[in-house]
Amino acid sequence: MTTALIKSLSILTKPIRDGQLSDGQTTEAALLSALQRNLSELQEQISEAKDLTEVRPLLEEVRRVVTWFCRDTEDITWSFVQECLLLLLCLARHLKRLLDAFHKHPAAPNLATPEAAPPLPPDVLSVAQQKTLGAVLQFVVTLGLCPYLAPGVGVALGLRSAFGAAVEGAVRLDVAPAGERRLLVTTNVLLEVSALSSLATPVFTRHLGDIMAALCQLAYRPQRPDGDGAKSHKCLTVEERKSCRESLHNLLGKVYQPIVIKELLVLQGGPKQGSSGSRAGGKALAQAPPWLRRLSGQLLSDRLMQPQGVQAVVRAILEGTGAGGDSEWRKCDAVAKILAACPQQSPSAENYYSQVCPQILELLHFKDKLTAQQFQRVATRAAIIMVQDRPEFAQQFLLDPLLSPLHRCAAGDELSQDAVEEWELTRCIEDMYKICVVGNSTSNVLLKALAKVISPLFGLFCFTKQNVSHLRSSCQEILIWCLSHSERSEGLMLLKRLCGLLGEVCGVKCGFQFSPGSEGGARLTVREQISDEDDALYEKVSSEQWRVQCLVQLLGDMKDSDLPGEFFLLLLQDLTAVAAEQEDVEQEVDTSSLTLLELEQHLLGRVSGHGQRLALLQTLAIMCEGLPHTQLLRKPTQVVGFIVSMLQRACVSLERGIDSPVESQTLSMGMGLVATLLSGAAELTPEDYSSMAELLPYLEQISQQHPEPVIQELASDLRATIATHGAYHPKTVLKTAGQHHTAQSPAQPANHSSKSSPATTSSSRAPSRSQIPSQPLSHSKNTADPGTKPKVKDFPEISPSKAFSECMLEACDPDVPTRAVALRSLTRSFRDGDREALQNKDKLLTLFLENLEHEDSFVYLSAIQGLAVLADSFPEQILQRLLGEYQTGTSDGPPQKERSLETRLKVGEVLMRASRAMGEHSHCL
Repeated sequence: MTTALIKSLSILTKPIRDGQLSDGQTTEAALLSALQRNLSELQEQISEAKDLTEVRPLLEEVRRVVTWFCRDTEDITWSFVQECLLLLLCLARHLKRLLDAFHKHPAAPNLATPEAAPPLPPDVLSVAQQKTLGAVLQFVVTLGLCPYLAPGVGVALGLRSAFGAAVEGAVRLDVAPAGERRLLVTTNVLLEVSALSSLATPVFTRHLGDIMAALCQLAYRPQRPDGDGAKSHKCLTVEERKSCRESLHNLLGKVYQPIVIKELLVLQGGPKQGSSGSRAGGKALAQAPPWLRRLSGQLLSDRLMQPQGVQAVVRAILEGTGAGGDSEWRKCDAVAKILAACPQQSPSAENYYSQVCPQILELLHFKDKLTAQQFQRVATRAAIIMVQDRPEFAQQFLLDPLLSPLHRCAAGDELSQDAVEEWELTRCIEDMYKICVVGNSTSNVLLKALAKVISPLFGLFCFTKQNVSHLRSSCQEILIWCLSHSERSEGLMLLKRLCGLLGEVCGVKCGFQFSPGSEGGARLTVREQISDEDDALYEKVSSEQWRVQCLVQLLGDMKDSDLPGEFFLLLLQDLTAVAAEQEDVEQEVDTSSLTLLELEQHLLGRVSGHGQRLALLQTLAIMCEGLPHTQLLRKPTQVVGFIVSMLQRACVSLERGIDSPVESQTLSMGMGLVATLLSGAAELTPEDYSSMAELLPYLEQISQQHPEPVIQELASDLRATIATHGAYHPKTVLKTAGQHHTAQSPAQPANHSSKSSPATTSSSRAPSRSQIPSQPLSHSKNTADPGTKPKVKDFPEISPSKAFSECMLEACDPDVPTRAVALRSLTRSFRDGDREALQNKDKLLTLFLENLEHEDSFVYLSAIQGLAVLADSFPEQILQRLLGEYQTGTSDGPPQKERSLETRLKVGEVLMRASRAMGEHSHCL
């Protein structure tokens, strides 16, 4: 029977032979002639052919059951469609009977050949039979469904192919039955046939869009009363329209959702399908009617808000496309905008986002490489658009669930041993990295959400720095992104919070800690209590120090940001403020009048204040040690800020009448830096001069209140130079800049550069010893530019004898930077052949040997360098003396004294340098 039914269908779809075409016959006429000939041949074969005789009773039975069959229609195309529909119903019902019998009485397995495949179900068609069935379905849809769709509903036949255009001319709509009735009959038969799984595949694979378009028109097209009462039969009944609605929703629910969504997008956006029109001779698609656009939008919204609906939408648009190219990015952006916008048909925006946001986060977790890349683009962009356009819903349904593990780390859970699992933290960090770093779109809502969890995030980063974890780089990138994109004030406050300078506990809740996870991540667990108070204190102090070190390393990676320098200047300002407030607090409080409770609170407050000051000093020390000055002070405005902090500190000391060497050196270094900037060490712009205007009130205060006239004059001159933007340039500024250059010797170690500058320019503390010969010394690479050398030569010359004697005195100064610079100046004078230095080589030898015993490396390394230069010039005399010092360990002077082992090692260093310099001639001595 199945073979006979398929053969009958093949007779109906038999193509036209070349000999059957008449000259001058139109395409429509040829089509109608072929359809009529195939119908006649089918009737003849069913009546006469023996292999088709069994088809006749089944066909007659189905014809009697159906109510839509029209025997007297004058439209050949509809007659042809009716015969096809009858045969399809016969085939579907026959296969269903066979399949029911097959399931009711399954075939017994063959025990002789158990490896053989089980028998196929009877509804399985061969390849040739499937091909015939596909041709029949195409004829049915082309002749019995598409011609009766309203303009703009689906893709018109004329835009599909030339055959489609011929069909439009062959179909007669002026004869019974009506077009709406024909459309209903065809659609219902196709749905009945598709109830059988073996027939549903060819029906929905190629014709799903047309069937959906037909159901949409039958169920939802507005009914307009016709003026001609004779045509009122075209309207469908309420029950029929209701049945079509149910069929449509059942169809949308059981078909693969990406295909359904793709067809709905075609129905809604027909005019955008320009590629179809271009293949059909450049015709444009008809505008979809408003009711269809509204219906498609509603159906799309329903699909989207179902479980896995977001994934279905993304797959529908992106499935089958590549992973790169501009068009791909535009597609992902378009999908993201669709997901981020609440549709008008949604009952409420809150309901929509509550269902869509969790699905968007799930898009970030796919493992397939191509799918994950596309889904990540869509999810990242959709999240960013939601945060920007609908922040209230994005915060509640997107960011809070995303950051929930970190919030729990900060809140803790005393009832759980594993408060936060490893997979939760890993997923949280990975999702944050994709949205923040990969998405890289600044949003205040996103930054505020990150700021709330930055403490546990930074605590996790510090943990990963101590352990091997794949989360380290992601945490670092997220923190850098957050700090670099935050507002300046907000970023500085975040840094202070991470350092513990705001009195807040940084990291996780007390009693919990991060522990290594089994997959290379981290998890939050309960911390074991430390019974020993000393061990607990050590653990607390070491963790705080490690936290600051990690923060400094993080700042070190922000090489192109001004934030490290701004934070450094903020800490300096805080240090000045703390120094100013400390004495006021101690002077104002009268503890004699306090009760015990008030006294206890006062003492606790003082202890807390001391702790904050220690934390501030520790942070400054680690920053100075771990970050280069080129990053702390990247531009002139930051240098000016640094100078402002120093001058402000000096003014505080002047107001309090404090005269200490540290404050004097701070003032000298600050004024020396100002003079260096104004002397041409760096090219200053009008903006730089404007920023230097902050120095004017402090320079004015110094010029009026400082006890030293020299400092007063210099401050006044610097103030005049800044106020005139360099138009007025007194010699005192150039002289001070030259002295500041001289103090920054290239041989000086970097960690002592900031200490030597104030010593050599501290005329307020020792005016008679503040002038160091600038001519024989070279300029520092850090503070001077080659273009400033001509200006330094204009300084007043200092007599060599006076310079040598002053250097000899400063070589005995207790101040370490002053002594070290003096030793290096003497060494340079001797190397340059200064007459007075050559005459006093014995004094220099004794001076260098005495300074070998100094404990500061800056001093004894300068002495070693000087001894090496002396040995190179007078090898016989100097080397004999050094050998005696090294062998006997006693000095050759009148008060002979024992040299320590460290001093003898330093003498050995000098001998090694001298022997290397002499080369092969050293053995002669």
